[in-house]
Amino acid sequence: MNFKTWPLLAAVLTLAACNGEPHKSEETPPPAVTVLSIKPAEVTLSDDLPGRVAAFRTADIRPQVGGIVLRRLFEQGAEVKAGQPLFQLNPAPLKAEFDTAAAALQHAEATLARTKRQAERLRTLIDADAISQQAYDDAVSDRDLAAANVAQARATLERRRLDLAFATVQAPISGRIGPELVSEGALVGQSDANPMARILQIDKVYVDVRQPASMLASLKARAPAGQHATILGADGQPYSAEARVLFSDLNVDAGTGDATIRIQVDNADRTLLPGMFVRARIARSTASDEILVPQQAVQRAPDGHAVAWVLDKSNKAAQRQIIVGEVISHQYVVREGLKRGDMLVVEGHERLQPGIATAPKAWKAPAQLSAAPGAAAQQ
Repeated sequence: MNFKTWPLLAAVLTLAACNGEPHKSEETPPPAVTVLSIKPAEVTLSDDLPGRVAAFRTADIRPQVGGIVLRRLFEQGAEVKAGQPLFQLNPAPLKAEFDTAAAALQHAEATLARTKRQAERLRTLIDADAISQQAYDDAVSDRDLAAANVAQARATLERRRLDLAFATVQAPISGRIGPELVSEGALVGQSDANPMARILQIDKVYVDVRQPASMLASLKARAPAGQHATILGADGQPYSAEARVLFSDLNVDAGTGDATIRIQVDNADRTLLPGMFVRARIARSTASDEILVPQQAVQRAPDGHAVAWVLDKSNKAAQRQIIVGEVISHQYVVREGLKRGDMLVVEGHERLQPGIATAPKAWKAPAQLSAAPGAAAQQ
């Protein structure tokens, strides 16, 4: 035997021995998924309607007498009280008219006193037939006319007293006053087109929203005398203020068929300002035993139908076609396809195939879902 061929023979035998050993492959672990046990709950279906904030009351400050504006008596943008002085007009012309009216009253009272004395003297003479009846009747008429002149002079004096008081322009309502719209030294009058300033009462405000008139029947059926609502800001966060629907302020637009709904909102902290865009969440109906599932648990099949993955008792995956309804707080309302007790796959379904075994663990709901489960607004 040629000893030079031994290394080659040894290599061939080693290779044959390796090929003869059985091949051992590593087993793939089951995919990890998070699951949720289906539990029906009571759900309040609501509508989020766009709206604008309007002041509870608005008052344009206008002068009741004409005059020159001497000074402004308020701080622009501040809160004012009803009856608080706002502007001071020049009172000198009005004071002169008041003095004239006071003098006219004195003259009328003096004339009345004279005519009374005259009529009293003539009354004794008429009894003695010393004067004619005509002369006595004229004296009585003069007395009565003088009394009427006194009453007229008193009314004129009272009017001049009011005009003098109106030289100080006061706030008709309490609220927040805006900037002055006339400057000191300006001549103002009752017929001016522009107000001197404007006061808005915003400790309570209105939110005017529009809703199809066909939905008003269900709204009235739930709360005939009024219904609570939730006001949402532009960022979607709710305001803590109490809001109530006012049915007395409904008005149907003949062109669009929409009704304007006025909502009264407490606004003690002045968070809502007139003209702001907000959304009003109004409850439409309440349903019991509704199934809510997180949005991420629902997928769309190529044909557009909604599908979801569920696990059986042996943790094997199966895909189901479902029918979904409204979206409530990032959750679908499932109309068909799921039932109480089903183990729904929420996360990890992208690695699933029908019949594959899984390693499930409980899904933890985010804070925004766990804070108010089963009751929210339609998105």
